[in-house]
Amino acid sequence: MSAQDKAEGVLRRNKIAIQDALCADYRLILNKVYEKQLITKSEYNNLKSISKEDVGGHVVELVDKIMFKGEKRCQAFLNLLQTDDDIKQTYPELEDLQLNVSSLLPFPVQASSSSSCDYNDLSPERKRPKQDDPYQLNSLPVGLCVIINNEKFLYRADRPGTNKDAKSLAEVFSWLGFRVLMCEDQTGEQMVQTLTCFASVSDSSQLPQLRGVKEWLGGCFTDFQGAAKHGDAFICCILSHGNNGFVTGIDDKPLSIKEIRRTFKATDQSALTGKPKVFLIQACQGEEIHRPVLVKDVQADDDCQSLYIPEEADFLVAMATVEDHPAYRHPISGTWYIQSVCKQLWEYCPRGENLLEILHRVNNEVSQKEGVHRNRDVKQMPEVRSTLRKTLVLSPRHT
Repeated sequence: MSAQDKAEGVLRRNKIAIQDALCADYRLILNKVYEKQLITKSEYNNLKSISKEDVGGHVVELVDKIMFKGEKRCQAFLNLLQTDDDIKQTYPELEDLQLNVSSLLPFPVQASSSSSCDYNDLSPERKRPKQDDPYQLNSLPVGLCVIINNEKFLYRADRPGTNKDAKSLAEVFSWLGFRVLMCEDQTGEQMVQTLTCFASVSDSSQLPQLRGVKEWLGGCFTDFQGAAKHGDAFICCILSHGNNGFVTGIDDKPLSIKEIRRTFKATDQSALTGKPKVFLIQACQGEEIHRPVLVKDVQADDDCQSLYIPEEADFLVAMATVEDHPAYRHPISGTWYIQSVCKQLWEYCPRGENLLEILHRVNNEVSQKEGVHRNRDVKQMPEVRSTLRKTLVLSPRHT
């Protein structure tokens, strides 16, 4: 393994110590990194816009941004920390860190059992360089954002407040360059038909026959404007009731989350094969109550890529809550989870932060919320499941 291959590992292992040292003068390191073209002008301006009082925030954002730019940028950043005279004088603590990747031993290789698949047994044509680049989102619009918004149910209580969530999602994903479509109050079977339609290779010409299809235009939902083609990414937001492992239609017919993913799995014909597919699911997953718990002592190889991918690759499923537990919704202001998702997207997409990081911020924010349900104090813990192969960075688009 080359020294370059180890740069990100060196940076990751020393991340906290590096950040602590750079807090001595965040302006200097920001200017140096920009001068070396390790970040773009837009990223530089976004980092400068962080509150001047939040010194730690400046440094954390900068180091995280470098780490997600791949091995070459990590190596260049480490070289800068070790060779620039101004940096060495301003941050003397860096000299105590082992930042020279060439001095490290190679990472150990785990021995495999006789039943394991040996990489060397793969045919040469199936060996390709690894790639750390982000998903390329060049289409205009970036892709489709489909919202299934179930408010009025036949046999159980309605979901007041869900329209607030739908509007918030439409606003932020439209801003991020997606064409936003919404299907309202669907039965279990209609949800299956809708998802199957969007997963197909067609131009979705059958959408007008689906119940309640609307499109976000001019700040509101209006009539569907015509055939919707896939772009470079796909977002699906499902707002409904649910239980452990499934969501329900307005007729209480269940649709398993596993089946939703399988509907969009990669095939040779699918227009979404190799492209990121993100599912944001706002639905209860049970009735067990999260109670507040006091936490003590918490401190704040080569370049090849296979032509073949697993059929379950490129998924990101973000759940409002973990299994067995409910998700909370306010009848006017919407749900804890979706409102947090939208808030974090507005704040961190312009800074170039990748979607997984943003959803981890959502997890943290929602986990800190507290409510009262049936005279008991309750909490909520979202969950993220990912098979994304690359970083997914969504950026504001002006269309």
